[in-house]
Amino acid sequence: MTDTHRTPNWNLEATYSHLPGAFFSRIQPEEVTEPELVLLNDALAESLGLDAEALKTEEGTRELAGNKRPEGSMPIAQAYAGHQFGNFTMLGDGRAVLLGEQLTPGGDRYDVQLKGSGHTPFSRSGDGRAPLGAMLREYIISEAMHGLGIPTSRSLAVVKTGDKVQRETEHIGGVLTRIASSHLRVGTFQYAAYQGDQENMKELADYALERHFGGKDQDEPYLYLLEQVVERQASLIAKWQHVGFIHGVMNTDNMTISGETIDYGPCAFMNTYDPDTVFSSIDTHGRYRYNNQPGIAEWNLVRFAEALLPLLDDDQDKAIKKAEQTLGQFAASYKKHWTTGMRQKLGFFNEEKQDEPLMEDLLDIMKKKEADFTNVFRGLTLGKPEVTGLSGHVAFDQWYKQWQLRLDRQEESIEEAQALMKRSNPSIIPRNHRVEEAIEAAVSRGDYTVVERLLSVLADPYAYTSEQEPYTEPPEASDEPYQTFCGT
Repeated sequence: MTDTHRTPNWNLEATYSHLPGAFFSRIQPEEVTEPELVLLNDALAESLGLDAEALKTEEGTRELAGNKRPEGSMPIAQAYAGHQFGNFTMLGDGRAVLLGEQLTPGGDRYDVQLKGSGHTPFSRSGDGRAPLGAMLREYIISEAMHGLGIPTSRSLAVVKTGDKVQRETEHIGGVLTRIASSHLRVGTFQYAAYQGDQENMKELADYALERHFGGKDQDEPYLYLLEQVVERQASLIAKWQHVGFIHGVMNTDNMTISGETIDYGPCAFMNTYDPDTVFSSIDTHGRYRYNNQPGIAEWNLVRFAEALLPLLDDDQDKAIKKAEQTLGQFAASYKKHWTTGMRQKLGFFNEEKQDEPLMEDLLDIMKKKEADFTNVFRGLTLGKPEVTGLSGHVAFDQWYKQWQLRLDRQEESIEEAQALMKRSNPSIIPRNHRVEEAIEAAVSRGDYTVVERLLSVLADPYAYTSEQEPYTEPPEASDEPYQTFCGT
């Protein structure tokens, strides 16, 4: 039996609350009727310096549900703006409450946020609640992204609320505890720019620098801030592309300054390789399709630079020139990260001029033959071209010979190349049908074992274990394209 006298060891501060009041509203989470802890990330809790067993008690569950304030917390809802599908909107945390920042034993700082915790001043007509299924989905995908080595917010817990949430139909309610380096967004800076208070903007930029980058002693600290965000986003988006991840809603309010993936709404991973893949039901024009993600990231960074202009130089023309020069680094940085990652996926330790055509040729073959993105690289990694679904096709067989010759030309052995590929090509991804299967079992039958098994195999997607084998299979063919929904 869990000891009810244990305490979670919260070590919370609230530095965001030191910013001007325009950036947030003080708010208390709304209580839920019957909080029931259904998932807890023990390993994450330990890394944060929290006592997982204490979080599993009735008192701990009440804190994770929003029914009780953790010691040291100062709950707020953050204000921000955002370009949503290209249209500027004033926004804010409409269904989330930031409890504070947990200081870890190692001295790191992480936001602790309750998502689905009730109405806030930014909810507009919304109820501030969240369906349990959507919160389970974010838990699964964000933890899968962490396993893949992609910067991401994390999921500490999911609590079933005992309350109903009305959307198109009635859903069971849930609250997710989200952990992030911060929730500073491009949209936070857009909000400050819209307010027109340059001193507020300066305080926000100084806070972002201190929290994430240092650099306040740089000759041009705000240009340094822009440079750092450009570089982190270039690296992040390349990592998305390497595993076939499609975010689905790359609005500026969903783009963090820290370079972490955040807001797992209508996201999904590709099965069949198609650069024009769109999953989101609301992305009717394909704005956020797979091959458009680098371009959208760059577009969002332009909006960030626009907000920063008054801090870059008192002379607007000079400020614009500095911003343009820095933004011009994105394309080259993204290409560098993408090609480096693709070389690793193909087992290359050095660089050759023909590497990029070799990469592009493979992707072109995969597209034409409607090959499974993950399983092609998995088959190459295992030295089993027959499991790629491409073996026997003339174009692929010719490509395969060229690839083998390329591997032979480097000093490293085939065994070393395969080891590099194993570290770079996941054996499994959170395939959409497996995620749906797990959520369905949990929500409809109260069976969380399917979620737990899925999380277990996704924890190290590069392990290539026998337990992962059943999860490598793509879904059965269907006439209906897979669609995702925001879950809001």
